[in-house]
Amino acid sequence: MLPTLTVFFMLLFVLLCFLGILANGFIVVMLSREWRRRGRLLPSDMILLSLGTSRFCQQCIGLVSSLYYFLYLVEYSRGLARQLISLHWDFLNSATFWFGTWLSVLFCIKIANFSHPAFLWLKWRLPALVPWLLLGSVLVSLVVTLLFFWGNHTIYQAFLRRKISGNVTFKEWNRRLEIDYFMPLKLVTLSIPCSLFLVSILLLINSLRRHTQRMQHNGHSLQDPSAQTHSKALKSLVLFLVLYALSFLSMVIDATVIISTDTMWYWPWQIILYLCMSVHPFILITNNLRFRGTFRQLLLLARGFWVA
Repeated sequence: MLPTLTVFFMLLFVLLCFLGILANGFIVVMLSREWRRRGRLLPSDMILLSLGTSRFCQQCIGLVSSLYYFLYLVEYSRGLARQLISLHWDFLNSATFWFGTWLSVLFCIKIANFSHPAFLWLKWRLPALVPWLLLGSVLVSLVVTLLFFWGNHTIYQAFLRRKISGNVTFKEWNRRLEIDYFMPLKLVTLSIPCSLFLVSILLLINSLRRHTQRMQHNGHSLQDPSAQTHSKALKSLVLFLVLYALSFLSMVIDATVIISTDTMWYWPWQIILYLCMSVHPFILITNNLRFRGTFRQLLLLARGFWVA
C-alpha cells in the first residue's frame, strides 16, 4: 500500500505531464496546420514547432519512463528498456535546451534595441540562419546522445556481468560513473546553450526594462496599452528565465543525486524536472494572439461538452 503523500505527488506529476502534453501538442498542431496551409513558416514559428515537438515527445517518454521505473525497478534496470528510454530522453533533452535557447536568441534579436554593428548584423542575418541552427542543434544532440549511450551501455553491461573491480559494490560503481562521467558531460553539453540563453534573455529583459522606463519618463501611464504590453512581456521573460534555470539545475543535479523510488521525494523531484516543459507552453499560448484565440475556443467547446 503506497503512502497517501506518495500517491498525491504521483497523481500531481501525471496531471502535470498530461497538461504539458496537451499544451505542446496544441502548439504543434496549430503550427503544422499553418505550415501545410501556407507552405512555409516564420523563423520564430519554426523554432516553436521544433520546441513543441521535442517537448511533446520528451514528456510522453518521460511519463512512461518514470512510471515504469517506479513500478518495475528491477525489470527496468535489467532489461533493454533503460537503454532505449535513455537514448531517446538524452537526445530530446539536449534538443529541447538548444531549441529554447534559439527561441530566446531570436526574440532578443527581433525585439531588443541596440545599435552595436554586430547586433545589427545578427538582426539582418539570423532569421535566414534559423533552419541551419535547428539542423545543427539536432546533429549536436545526436553526438551528445551517443556519448550518454556509451555510459548507459557500460552500466548495463556491468550489471549483467558483475565485472566490478576490487571490493566496490555495483551501486557505488554506478554512482562513481554518474559523478565522474555523466555530470561533467551534462555540464559541458548543457552549459553552452544555457550560457547563450542567459545572455540573450538578460539583454532582452534589460532592453524592455529601459524602454518601459523611457515610456514612463515621457509621461505614459502604467495603464497605457503599450506599457502594459511591455510589462507583460517582462514578466513572461523573467518567468521563462526562472523555469529554464530551474530545468538546467535539476538536470545537472539529477546526474549526481540518485533519488530512490522508495523515498517520498521521488515524485516531487520528477515534478521539478518536468516543470519547465509543462508550464512554459501555456506562457507561449497566452502570449500569442493566434494560439490564445483558438485555445479559448477549445476550452469553451470542452466546457460545453462537460456541462452537456
